[in-house]
Amino acid sequence: MTVKTMQSADVKELLEKVAGFNKDGGNERVKKIVHRVMHDIFQIVEDFDVTPEEFWSAVYYVGELGANGEAALLAPGLGMDRYLDIRQDAEDEQAGLAGGTPRTIEGPLYVAGAPVSESFARMDDGSDQAAEVILIKGQITDESGAPLANAIVDIWHADTKGAYSYFDQSQSEYNLRRRIKTDAEGRYAAQSIMPSGYGCPPEGSTQQLLNHLGRHGQRPAHIHYFVSKPGYKHLTTQINIAGDEYTYDDFAFATREELVVDANRVEQSGTGAKHGVSGPITEVEFNVTLVTTDKPELQERHARQRALETDAA
Repeated sequence: MTVKTMQSADVKELLEKVAGFNKDGGNERVKKIVHRVMHDIFQIVEDFDVTPEEFWSAVYYVGELGANGEAALLAPGLGMDRYLDIRQDAEDEQAGLAGGTPRTIEGPLYVAGAPVSESFARMDDGSDQAAEVILIKGQITDESGAPLANAIVDIWHADTKGAYSYFDQSQSEYNLRRRIKTDAEGRYAAQSIMPSGYGCPPEGSTQQLLNHLGRHGQRPAHIHYFVSKPGYKHLTTQINIAGDEYTYDDFAFATREELVVDANRVEQSGTGAKHGVSGPITEVEFNVTLVTTDKPELQERHARQRALETDAA
């Protein structure tokens, strides 16, 4: 039978001291959060009769997770990023800011400072001659359908091996990363290559835990977006390419029905022709609706650690 100690005076006193409740100074919010976190961990130890061996195995697992840089990979895999989106959707609903194109998770692989282009960009460096050439296109509008000129469409995605530039040193600088300013009709377009999905490192900490849960660590082919314009709510989202094996089985829980987009092969793209892109090509169309807001804090992406964020203009 599991020993019950959580209601004992010793444990209650210990938690008070751990959280610094018996000391002046510090941050009261942090104290309360630490108290709750440690209380819940102690409670888990009691409820599941966690052994010292299991406990220290978990401690060293957390250390390894930090050492190999996978904490930001495990977070979406455990549904944390998706949960934050659910909360933000509920907050928007309560504040009367619901609507527009749905948000979904950012992921850990954004790099700030990508080159800016007017209405059209070539995203790939041309080094992958065997890749399927795609044309990403769309229109940015407000809730009434009016086009939004000079919106910034920040796009990034993986290469055909599922790797991202900057993190994959074999790729050129800002390969498959661009910021595009929409034209007078709110339109943007980009020539690129079809991305591949990817999996968590098979011997890494994230996959180790997923194996214990009987889960895979695969993501479908997808393309990330930040879309912004003064006076409108910043949008963080991504599209999944329809037909991928993992489109509706994404280990990071980022798939939303409205964000699954077809890739259509065409002999000639009208949009591409306007920008000098000729011949057969695969079109990926993603139109975005932004929601108006007068709150400055909602017009910017939320603060978090991002590669080169402090260096970008």
